[in-house]
Amino acid sequence: MSLLFSLLAIPQVISIPIMVLILLIAMAFLFYGYNCLFSEKMTEEFNRFGLNTAQRKTTGVAQIIGALGLIGGCFYWPLSLAASAGLTLLMFLGFGVRLKIKDSFAESAPSFILMLINGYFAYYFGMLLELW
Repeated sequence: MSLLFSLLAIPQVISIPIMVLILLIAMAFLFYGYNCLFSEKMTEEFNRFGLNTAQRKTTGVAQIIGALGLIGGCFYWPLSLAASAGLTLLMFLGFGVRLKIKDSFAESAPSFILMLINGYFAYYFGMLLELW
């Protein structure tokens, strides 16, 4: 296993479950970011949220950049800290929008859960960087 880590240049202190979770979350943000930019259904959703085209596109780009930052951050921890902190903020704002338009808890839960997960990632990488 140690040879695999050295070949991939993945720091050994990042556990395999965290790496898998980071990759799954990154794939989800890539998917939703792409859909924010190109899906008619997401355009309708953002209209329902009361957000305009520029806000939808900014959200999509932020999700894609955040996802790429999470992936790249597995090799350069400050990048993952910044990406996860940014995605935490993005999901916090998304959860706030859901509350504002009075969506149900089930409809609001994904943004809340992703906010918590990315908040944990930010904490985790801050610990690895010995920031706290």
